[in-house]
Amino acid sequence: MDQPAVNFDPQDHLDLDRLAGDIATAKSPVVPVREHLAQVQQAMAEAFRAGTDVRSLVFGRSRIMDAILHLLWNQSPLSEAQNLSLIAVGGYGRGELHPYSDIDLLILTGEDNADSWQDALSNFLTLLWDLGLDIGHSVRSIEECVSAAREDATILTNLLETRHIAGNTTLPETLRERAYSTETLSDRDYFAAKRREQQARHRKYGATEYNLEPNIKGAPGALRDIQTIMWIARRHFGLADPSDLVRFSILSDEEFTLLREGETFLWQLRYGLQLLAGRNENRLLFDYQLDLARMLGFEDKDDQLGVELMMQAYYRCVLGLAELADAILQHLDEVILRAEDPEDIRPLNRRFQIRNNYLEATNTQVFAYAPYSLLEIFVLLAQHPEVEGIRAPTIRAIRAHRHLIDDAFRQNLACNSLFMELLRTPHELDTTLSYMKRYNVLGRYLPEFGRIIGQMQHDLFHVYTVDAHTIRVISNMVLMQTEEGRDQFPLASRLVHQLPKLELLYVAGLFHDVAKGRGGDHSELGAIDATRFCEQHYLSDRDTKLVAWLIENHLLMSLTAQKCDISDPAIIREFARKIPSRVHLVYLYILTVCDIAATNPTLWNTWRDSLLRQLYIETRRVLRRGIDSPFDRNDWIRATCEEARDMLRAQGYSNESIDEVWNTLDDDFFLQDATIDIVWQTAAIIRHGSDPKPLVMIRDTTGGPTDGYTHIIIYVRDRRALFAATTAVLEQVHLNIVDARILSGEGAHNLSSYIVVDEQGQPLGKDPERRDHIQHRLVEELSHPDDYPAIIERRVPRKLKHFAFPTEVTISTDTANQRTILEVVTPDRPGLLARIGRILLEQHIRLVSAKIATLGERVEDIFFVTDEQGNPLEDPQLCETVRNSLCQQLDEVTGLNGHQESDASA
Repeated sequence: MDQPAVNFDPQDHLDLDRLAGDIATAKSPVVPVREHLAQVQQAMAEAFRAGTDVRSLVFGRSRIMDAILHLLWNQSPLSEAQNLSLIAVGGYGRGELHPYSDIDLLILTGEDNADSWQDALSNFLTLLWDLGLDIGHSVRSIEECVSAAREDATILTNLLETRHIAGNTTLPETLRERAYSTETLSDRDYFAAKRREQQARHRKYGATEYNLEPNIKGAPGALRDIQTIMWIARRHFGLADPSDLVRFSILSDEEFTLLREGETFLWQLRYGLQLLAGRNENRLLFDYQLDLARMLGFEDKDDQLGVELMMQAYYRCVLGLAELADAILQHLDEVILRAEDPEDIRPLNRRFQIRNNYLEATNTQVFAYAPYSLLEIFVLLAQHPEVEGIRAPTIRAIRAHRHLIDDAFRQNLACNSLFMELLRTPHELDTTLSYMKRYNVLGRYLPEFGRIIGQMQHDLFHVYTVDAHTIRVISNMVLMQTEEGRDQFPLASRLVHQLPKLELLYVAGLFHDVAKGRGGDHSELGAIDATRFCEQHYLSDRDTKLVAWLIENHLLMSLTAQKCDISDPAIIREFARKIPSRVHLVYLYILTVCDIAATNPTLWNTWRDSLLRQLYIETRRVLRRGIDSPFDRNDWIRATCEEARDMLRAQGYSNESIDEVWNTLDDDFFLQDATIDIVWQTAAIIRHGSDPKPLVMIRDTTGGPTDGYTHIIIYVRDRRALFAATTAVLEQVHLNIVDARILSGEGAHNLSSYIVVDEQGQPLGKDPERRDHIQHRLVEELSHPDDYPAIIERRVPRKLKHFAFPTEVTISTDTANQRTILEVVTPDRPGLLARIGRILLEQHIRLVSAKIATLGERVEDIFFVTDEQGNPLEDPQLCETVRNSLCQQLDEVTGLNGHQESDASA
């Protein structure tokens, strides 16, 4: 966005003489002042939308507020007080006011006269509140201010940003002198306090600049970091104006320009955000992002939405500001905290040394005469984990010379060797790459990576920008090699040590999403980029092909595990045919785990872990045996039955009672469950006997594919309404279904299985009373499933409300298993499965099994269905009716009327 050139002049919009006259003739100042403030607010909002310079608006609003407060003070009895002073503090003290910013005031008193003016002060503050102003205030003497500042660095910060508005002029001068003295806090103590405060604030926001709904005031690299630099510099150097940072050589002219331009952009976001919110809002919520992008002129183009372009501009802005803050605060750390520390210098080579635990160039021109050193410094950083960071002058030298990273640099053998050395060095590669990204070396050396920096996708599934996600993928790869990683990634952490070349995994991680946002298949385009990288870095043809294959197929394993019935041997064999070797399978499994776990904190869980683990183990078995070796389904079933029968007979059950149950169940019962589950379910059904009530079994599972979840098994007389009734009950008791399967055999009963978790993604074992309540509800409702419970109308979570798109329904035939595959892609909403169950019931469709996948705001569920006779849906008219019903009813839930459009897309 181009910087607006028009300025806002407060004098054009506030006539103080007229306002004073209106106040004089009114019963109360409230009405005329409110009217004037409303007119000014409207004029400023229109000026902002018209492109007026946001800095002039922010400072202009402050000057207008100064004038009004000065007028009201002087028209009150307080004007006669000789020893009172009205002072602006905080952001208002800096002369900055956004549309709904807090107006922080300090009423500074003499030592002995506050009580005599208590009523007048109370009336004055009441008047300000009646005006609807967001006032924060304190009434203190100078001694009280100094005493409070000694205890709280935040209070001292406010005192460093004071501005006289009305009343006594001597008091604020005295306060300022004492606030800047060591009487309050020493430079060292103040610096240390502000650094601790900043670090705590960064932890609050996940220590990342990249959040889907960032706080543009408090997040890393945002406005508070700019202010922290100013506060520390003001306290130490006594600066009066931000431009003094250049005069004291804390910033270069270029750095000051970067700081000012970054602050201006953040002000534009904050100003527009508060106009849209109508309140003091600093969180860039989904509620406002689309409208704010339009307000600031970000338009959709190519394959990116305008809102994605705005957010990319934000992320790149705060990343640059964070880099600058790193250098400045590290410099101030030396000047203030370590000024008297002895020098500890350890030479590393002719170009670099470690000074007081910070890596630095021996000469700031080293990058000019040896450009490859722009990569060498990060290799040294990787090889010396004791180093705390890079010294400020060296950071500046990197910034001054990184333009040297051009095509010739990228093709230089020394540079290629250094980058591969970095990938092969045992260390926390993600940390080093984060440094390289922050100092804009990684994005220049790998231009493909540079294009995805700050690139986000406007959804709830991808909670990180593409570059942040990529670094997290590398972080997971590093974590797997540690003791801590064994708990989070048990199988992958064992397999990672079997990889012949770990650097190939890192290259695949770096490039797997690098082509996002370009249009086309990002997997194919990324494979082309990676091939070029591998050839340029002299990897063998075999290694190059492996990396390219991994990137081209990096979604294969997750899609198979989440969308296909991986208990079906035919699915496993088909997947195995796409895997060239066991080595490819190991690399792909580890990359898939790292990718999923780095996409969304809620996405990687024991359920997805178990699915991928099961797919890996079954595929490895097929590859070991040989893809073309015959598989006999009946042999598998026979072996499973023999093992389960032995276990049941050991528990005292007869062959007759076992066969009486098994003869009524479909063969899939023996293909899809672990033997221990088959034994548990069979024994419970035998014990249940001829009881007409439904049998509901609930237990948490340990080990196997459902580890960490609650397994609900329902054995009941086969009725058409069963799935609709069950899902409605589970929705009412606030359980999330992650997998569902219905088995109907030759008998009169139906066996259905549900894998569920509670609202926090946890099994029910910690709450036995709730488990008993759920069991009772299911028995009660399923005794009469045709009268199934109503689908509850729960409130839609705030974030989900902002993501609505037409439902897509795809219908195809699974010829191998003689059933129909019904895929539903729709926005996530409460009661969704219960609604789908009701629609299937209305259309006389029988559910065989379901794969449930919720990806952020998007649901991608797959249902395997048949008609009432157990055959695939072969009637085209029925398929069209089912599609239309699903689209229409689900779109009504999301407030859309575009089901016809979604039908076409399906």
